[in-house]
Amino acid sequence: MASSDPGTVPGLDLKRFSAWYGRRCPGDLGGDLTARVVSGGKSNLTYAVSDGTTTRIVRRPPLGHVQATAHDMAREFTVISALAGTAVPVPRTFALCQDGTVLGAPFYVMEQVTGTAYRRREQLEPLGPERTRRVALEMIGVLAELHTVAPATVGLSGFGRPAGFLARQVRRWGRQLEGSRTRDLPDADTLLRRLQAGVSARVADDDVAAIVHGDYRLDNVLVRDDRVAAVIDWEMATLGDPLTDLALLLVYDRLPWISQGASDATASLAPGYPSAEEQLGHYELSSGRRLGDLELHLGLAHLKLAVILEGIHYRHLQGGTVGGGFDTVGDAVEPLLTAGLVATRSLERKTFGLRD
Repeated sequence: MASSDPGTVPGLDLKRFSAWYGRRCPGDLGGDLTARVVSGGKSNLTYAVSDGTTTRIVRRPPLGHVQATAHDMAREFTVISALAGTAVPVPRTFALCQDGTVLGAPFYVMEQVTGTAYRRREQLEPLGPERTRRVALEMIGVLAELHTVAPATVGLSGFGRPAGFLARQVRRWGRQLEGSRTRDLPDADTLLRRLQAGVSARVADDDVAAIVHGDYRLDNVLVRDDRVAAVIDWEMATLGDPLTDLALLLVYDRLPWISQGASDATASLAPGYPSAEEQLGHYELSSGRRLGDLELHLGLAHLKLAVILEGIHYRHLQGGTVGGGFDTVGDAVEPLLTAGLVATRSLERKTFGLRD
């Protein structure tokens, strides 16, 4: 029987979990479990569950407001399991539960990987500029490796619909915004119209069937000995245009300049952290893929990140977040939308029909 009071760990009833996991993976964990929150719900909730000898990681959706297409545990479990044995380092998976009566939501269990998720400048500074640069370029190299994995070879040919991917992404994040909007955001409406027109005018082939992580950034990889030990947080993974991953990473890196003080994700400010141009060049070299115009991808990335943060802001207002650091998340939304309009200025000229 679990020893911790389930009420001490929001969203994880240890007695129910222990009974379920004991049936699914008998002998993997002992019966006297404790748990702690590893990540407090800016995305999914992540817990370390231990019997005192072995520790496993449990992932479940956040509490409170959850969009219908977001926080898909089965999706996350499927892609991590499929990538085992490829050049993309991922945790080992153990079990998936889609029965909402156990914890109140679907969840899955995976191994605990030792490593650091670098998020802030002060975490990287002790490494020095050379090691910081090496870590960041290692992250880019792993992203290139992911994008070269043929989905069919790992059983993911039906994991997404690459045809019309960018158009669906624009529609999806427009819907997500409407489901989480807490205030009037006129720049979001303008950016959406601009992206819709840009997708309609697009003549390049956007049907590339690459595995897309969907939220790739430095603090979604665990680093050990300056190498990526595991890529984590796959909840938005799909098949589609790989350049959406690259564009979102660049926008995450720019967030300290876009909205100063609204984010603690300041790793890109560390001495030695490579510039956007250096990252793009390393990606081209590592992937063998020639990069064209990223304007549409960058505009979509700004919109996507703004919508994600607006959703977190919504959950915080509803009391559905666990831990601290949520009170300023919403501050970055409007600056991100404004930056998205700046990033797509020439896209407006190309599509002829839009004005700020």
